[in-house]
Amino acid sequence: MSLSPPADGLDPAVAANVDAGRAAASANPTGAAQAPSNRVLLDQLTEDRLWLLRQIDAGRWSELRLDLAALERELGQMLDQAREKLQTD
Repeated sequence: MSLSPPADGLDPAVAANVDAGRAAASANPTGAAQAPSNRVLLDQLTEDRLWLLRQIDAGRWSELRLDLAALERELGQMLDQAREKLQTD
């Protein structure tokens, strides 16, 4: 069972990368560790960030709203910086 949110509602390119990364991970029947690419990881984190933002906007965890919103903003900045770094490498 996966705790990750579904890829629907994402940019199609991001959703395709996320789905491809998940398919590659689940297609490993031997259980041997197979590291996903940095881009796939960034896409999965972007998906999780968007899921968190939707949950905050829907009013979940109202007592933690300010802290979660700050976390979401910091995560967005970190993901932007990581994508820029990947493009320059």
